[in-house]
Amino acid sequence: MSANSYRKILVCRTDRIGDVLLSTPVLKALRKNFPRSRISVLVRPYARDVVLGNPYLDELIIYDKYGRQKSLLGSIRFAWSLRKKKFDLALVLHPTNRMHWITYLAGIKKRIGFNRKMGFLLTDKLEHKKQQGEKHELEYTLDILSLLGIKDEGKQLFMPIRQDSEKDIEKFLSKHSVKKGEKLIAIHPGASCPSKVWPDERFAQVADSLAQELKARIIIVAGPDDIQQSQEVLKRLHCAGIDASGKTTVSQLASLIRRCSLFISNDSGPVHIAAALGVPVVAIFGRSQAGLSPRRWGPVGKNVIVLHKQVGCQVCLAHNCSKHFACLLAISVQEVLSAARGVVVG
Repeated sequence: MSANSYRKILVCRTDRIGDVLLSTPVLKALRKNFPRSRISVLVRPYARDVVLGNPYLDELIIYDKYGRQKSLLGSIRFAWSLRKKKFDLALVLHPTNRMHWITYLAGIKKRIGFNRKMGFLLTDKLEHKKQQGEKHELEYTLDILSLLGIKDEGKQLFMPIRQDSEKDIEKFLSKHSVKKGEKLIAIHPGASCPSKVWPDERFAQVADSLAQELKARIIIVAGPDDIQQSQEVLKRLHCAGIDASGKTTVSQLASLIRRCSLFISNDSGPVHIAAALGVPVVAIFGRSQAGLSPRRWGPVGKNVIVLHKQVGCQVCLAHNCSKHFACLLAISVQEVLSAARGVVVG
């Protein structure tokens, strides 16, 4: 396949922050194999900071499913705007009905992805086996490249760090009297689903123990939807925690995490940001479904420990759990502390 085969390439990934970040090795591989092509990426608004500033991209396109493109007409207009850009190739990394028919209506000649959710609209497709959880989401995503004859080009994630966000975080830390060189530990107690949430009081116990043992400052981080969760942890702290919940953009959060010696979190998008930046991670996972397990969704990187327990469930009901999330409760404070001691820097 010639490096001139596709002049304009569109990469679509319209799910969450962590999912987009796990797709960044695809962008690097495309740039390496198509050095003269114009590469654009299409994401939802809240994931823009994950790719804004990525050196392998030429263009960022925002698809606002719950805003401007919420209606059928809005999505059709969006497809028409893509048509005007005259893309030669589309990679739909996360299969959705909308992305399949939008790329079809956009007149993109070659459309590749997974054979699920109107997959018949794709020109080239792989069988969808992600729910089996036989390998990592990153690897499933890289499999798409095989349809272009591209072999595995590496699995290193890339999270951009922006100078404006660096300055904002310097001001934030200064406001909270954080001294230069002072050890920081970030705790992220929120998640997108109750089946991912370790108890608030246990996060607080871990934070207090590490603050004392490592002489560290504790920072509680959370997105806008998880502020209540973070406030519950802050209420239970005996140490003086720094509240960063709902106070940062994704880019600013990356700059804050980058300064930390340790990141402790539920299964969430920020845990992938930390791993991508090389920050030591302790990730707490619940659920026993193969497609939702750490094998598929665990953070990728060095100095990463994932805690996950099997508690004898024959079928995992996820957020409809009838066992009060026994898999999460099976993970003790001492186990998290032991993991933290095993990966913490300095």
